[in-house]
Formats: sequence, C-alpha cells, structure tokens
Amino acid sequence: MAGKLNIDKLDLQIIQEMVDHADTPYAELGKKLFVSGGTIHVRIKKLEELGIVKGKKLKVDTKLLGYDITAFVGIFLEKSSLYDAVAKELEKIPEIIRLNYTTGNYSMYTEVVCKDINQLRKVLHDDLQKIKGIERTETLISLSESFNRSVQVSEKEG
Repeated sequence: MAGKLNIDKLDLQIIQEMVDHADTPYAELGKKLFVSGGTIHVRIKKLEELGIVKGKKLKVDTKLLGYDITAFVGIFLEKSSLYDAVAKELEKIPEIIRLNYTTGNYSMYTEVVCKDINQLRKVLHDDLQKIKGIERTETLISLSESFNRSVQVSEKEG
C-alpha cells in the first residue's frame, strides 16, 4: 500500500517518530533523520494531503481528570443496513470516544469514557437505548488498561 500512495522509507520514519513524539520540532527531527527541517515540513504536508496524517493529538491521562470509568459496549443492530444511521446518532454522544463496525457477535463496538457509574448508566439507558435501530447492547467495564500504543509503521533502528 505504501507504494500506491507514493511514500518512501523517509516518510515512514517521519510518521513513526511523530507517532512516538508528536511535539518534536521539525528541525530536531530532521537532524535525527539526516535531512533538513524544511524537508520534514514538506513531507508532513504531503502526508496530510494524502490523508495519512490527520492532525496531532495530545495524550491525556483521563483518570487524573476524574474520568474513572472506561467501558466497551457491543451493539446489536436490528439490521446491518442501519449502521450508518446509528453511527451518526452515536457520534452525537460525547462519552463515546471510539466506534468500530465489527464482525462476530456485535454489529458495532464502542469505547465509552465516563466520570462515574451514574454517567455510564445515563449513556447506556438514556442515550444508547433510545437510538432507533439498536436492538440491544452488552457492556464490559474495564478494570485497568495495561498498555495503549500506536501501530509500528517502520522498523526501529538500533
């Protein structure tokens, strides 16, 4: 796939470095990869135009901000053809931070982050269950997260 998008080893190295440390200045990254900061800037712009790079995110420890509940909700749809309409409604619920269309038991699988169990109950009862097309849900509450990482897009050197 990298060939079809006209990206090379340097692009993959830039992506990996930025995934690991998005706040690295372009000049510093250029030195590390033996190119100019300007080259890094041009490559990042190209990757953004191709849709490979979609902004930069800040990693936040939500637990320290008082968000104590992470839950995963499997959603059973009445019909799979309702996916797009239901996804549009789910996007309106701010506590849902991730949504995937899946195979297996569930039609959809979401990750929900809430401050407490009462907020989770509200999301499940008041928000999710009222969406037309959702037949039922199954909720799993996370007790802890051992790790959370991005995919490795290029091999790390030494």
